[in-house]
Amino acid sequence: MIDNTRPHAPPMPSLSFTRRNLLQAGMAGMAIGVLSPWSSWAASSGVLVNDVTLLNPIWVSRVLAPRTTTEIRQALTLWSGPISIGGARYSMGGQIAAEDSLHLDMRQFNQVIRYSPEHRVIRVQTGIRWRDLQSVIDPHDLSVKIMQSYANFTVGGALSVNAHGRYVGAGPVSNSVRALQLVLADGSVVEASRTANTDLFHAAIGSYGALGVITEVELDLAPNVSMERQVHRMPVADYTRFFNEQIRGNEQAILHNADLAPPYFDQATAVTWRTTDKELTVAQRLVAPGQSYTSDRTLMWGVTRLPGGPLIRKDVIDPLRYLSQPVVRRNYEASRDVASLGPLATQDSTYALQEYFVPVAQLNGFVEHMASILRAHNVNAVNISIRHAPAAPDSCLSWAREEVFSFVLYYWQHVSAADREKVGTWTRELIDAALSFGGTYYLPYQLHATRAQFARAYPHAQRLFALKAQFDPDNRFRNKLWDKYYGAGHMV
Repeated sequence: MIDNTRPHAPPMPSLSFTRRNLLQAGMAGMAIGVLSPWSSWAASSGVLVNDVTLLNPIWVSRVLAPRTTTEIRQALTLWSGPISIGGARYSMGGQIAAEDSLHLDMRQFNQVIRYSPEHRVIRVQTGIRWRDLQSVIDPHDLSVKIMQSYANFTVGGALSVNAHGRYVGAGPVSNSVRALQLVLADGSVVEASRTANTDLFHAAIGSYGALGVITEVELDLAPNVSMERQVHRMPVADYTRFFNEQIRGNEQAILHNADLAPPYFDQATAVTWRTTDKELTVAQRLVAPGQSYTSDRTLMWGVTRLPGGPLIRKDVIDPLRYLSQPVVRRNYEASRDVASLGPLATQDSTYALQEYFVPVAQLNGFVEHMASILRAHNVNAVNISIRHAPAAPDSCLSWAREEVFSFVLYYWQHVSAADREKVGTWTRELIDAALSFGGTYYLPYQLHATRAQFARAYPHAQRLFALKAQFDPDNRFRNKLWDKYYGAGHMV
C-alpha cells in the first residue's frame, strides 16, 4: 500500500508572494480555496503526484494548473527551482514529475487556438485531450490524423513521447505536426517547425519535457471516413508476408494491428479497418464518455487471474469478439476510452505496458526470443500487439530510425519491491533482445533499463542533451526519466 503522508518533507524553496508580486505578474485577486492555478501553487505543503500505475508517487513542492501561456512564462520567472510537466498521467515510470519541483498540471490548458476545417488544420493548447479535440472536428467530418488507440491522452503528452497508433503508413504523431510553440527555461517563447528552429522542433517532440513546455501545436487532420473491420488469423511466421501483400501501400487500409495471445504467441490475429461504402452498423459518431465497462473488466480479470485464462481468451473470447464485421466512422473507433481496459491499478497489483521496436526483417526472430523470455519468467502477459511504422529518423530520440514493427506488451504484475525487481530482470532481457536484433525500446514506461542500454538504444540522445545544456543550462526541466539518464555531468 502506498503511504500518502510525508513525515519528513524538505524545506520549501523560498517564494515571496506579496500583493505587489502578484499584481506585477498579473495574477492578483484569487482567494485561498478558489480553484485557481495560483492558489494551488501558493499552497505551503507538498503535493503527491502519481501516474495511472500508482507505482511512482513523487512529492512535488507546488502544483500549477495553467490556462494561458503567459501564466507558464510567469511561473518560470517566479520559480527558481526544478520544473516538471504532466498531462493525463499515463506514462508509467515517473516521466511526469521530480521531487520538490513546481509541477505544471496541463489538464486545464485545453483550448482551441485556431481551426480551419477547409484546410484540415487545427492549432490547440497542448493540455487538450484527443477526445475533446474530436468533439470539435467531428461536426466537420474531420478526424485526428495520428494518435494513440485511445482518446484519453493529452495532445502534449502524445508529442512529448512522440506516440504512434495503428494508422497504416503514418508513423509517429510528429508526422502530423506542422508547428509547435515552446516555452524555454528563461521564459522565452519559440515557434518551431520543419523550416524554423528545426533543431528545437525535432528535439522537443519526443523529449519528455527535457527542453521546455510545449504549449501549442498545429496539427494536420484527415477525413472522417467510414471503415469496415476485417480479421484474418494466421501463424505468426506468415504475418510479414500477409502485411506486405495486404496492408503495405493499401490506401483503403486505415488502421491495422496484429494481436499475439499468450501463452505461446505463435498465432497472429490481424485486425484491419478499411474504407468502405457500406452502410454504417454503428450510428454513433463518437464513443460517449462515462460508459460502463463492467463486462470488459470482468473478462480482463478472468484472463489474468483464472487458471487457463489465456487459453480461454485465445479459443473462446477472441473468436466471439471478432465474429462480426462492423462498419463505423473513423472517429468512433478512434474515440475509445482506456477505461474499457479496466482499472489499471489497485493497492497490490497493476496492469502495465512496455514496447519494443525491431527492423521489419527481424519480426519472426524477435517474436520467438520475446516469447521464450516471457515464458521463462512466467510473465502474466495479456497481449502483444504488433504495429508498423515507416522510418522517422529526425527526432533526437527516434524509435524508428528505419522501418520497424513495434511490439506493445500488456501485462499484469504485483507491486512489492521484490515483484518490481523481477519485472526489471525480464525487462532488461527483453531490451537486450531488441538491441540484438537492431531495434530499441520505448521510453514512457518503467525505468528498468540500465544507462548503458539507454545509450545503445538511443545513440542520438547526445544531440538532445547538447541542446538541453544550451537552452536549460541549470537543468530546470526535470523528471525521473532524465534524473536517471541525463543526470550529473550530462553523461549517459
